[in-house]
Amino acid sequence: MKNGLWRTFHEKFVVEERFVEPAARKGLYRTGVVLMIVGTALFAITLWVVLQSNIGPSVPDESTREWLVSLRTETLTGVMIFLAIIFGPIALPIIVLVVTVVWGFAAKHAWRPILLAGAMLTGVIVSQIILQIIRRSRPPVDLMLFGADHTFSYPSGHVLGACDFLLVTAFLVFSRRQNPRSVVFGFVGAVIGIVLAVISRLYLGYHWLSDALASVSLSLVILGAVIALDTWRTARIPGERVTGELSKADMPGD
Repeated sequence: MKNGLWRTFHEKFVVEERFVEPAARKGLYRTGVVLMIVGTALFAITLWVVLQSNIGPSVPDESTREWLVSLRTETLTGVMIFLAIIFGPIALPIIVLVVTVVWGFAAKHAWRPILLAGAMLTGVIVSQIILQIIRRSRPPVDLMLFGADHTFSYPSGHVLGACDFLLVTAFLVFSRRQNPRSVVFGFVGAVIGIVLAVISRLYLGYHWLSDALASVSLSLVILGAVIALDTWRTARIPGERVTGELSKADMPGD
C-alpha cells in the first residue's frame, strides 16, 4: 500500500516528461540562462540608480510621474483602480490558488501548476526581503488615488506578481504547443498585461518607474530559473530513459 501511494504521488506530482529535439532542449536551457543574466543585469542597473539617488526618485522617476499625473481622468482612474485590484495582494493570490488547484486536479501531471505556485511564492519572498533592505519611500501620499500606503516602494509587489503569473503561466502553457503562432500570441498577451500592471501602479501614484523596472527584472530571473528547472525535469530527447508511467503515454507513436 505504501509503495502504491508513493507511486501514485510520484506519477502525479513529481514526474512529467516530454520528448523534444536535442537542439530544442539546448535552446530552452540557453533561453533560461540568458533571461537570468539579463534580469540580473537590469536589476543591478535599477538598484544602482536608486542608490545613486539616495533611495529617492531619479530624474526619469519624476518625469514619468509628472507625465502620468497630467493624463489623469475620472474614467481612466477607474480602469487603473480595477487593474490594481486584479493584480493586488488579495485578488491575485486567489486567482493563482484557483488556477493551480483546478489545473493540478484536471491535468495528467501536477508538475506545472506546482511550478507556477513555487515561482509566485519565490517572487513574494524575494520582494519582501529587498523591500526591507532598501526601505525606499513611495511617492507623496497626496498623489495616491486609491488610499494611502506607507509601506516601502522598491520593488513593486503588484508588478512582480503580475509579471511572474503572466510570464510563467505563458511559458508553462505554450512551451508544450507545437504552433509557433500560439506561443507568440501567448507571450504578447503576457507583455500587454504586464504593461497595464506597470502603468496602473505608476498612474495611481504608488510607485516610481524604477520600482516597476526592478520588478520586471526580478521576474525575468524567476522566469529563466523556471525554464531551466522545467527543462531539466521534463525535457527528454528520443532514446533517453522515461521514468513515469503517465509520461510514457506521451512517447512518440503512442
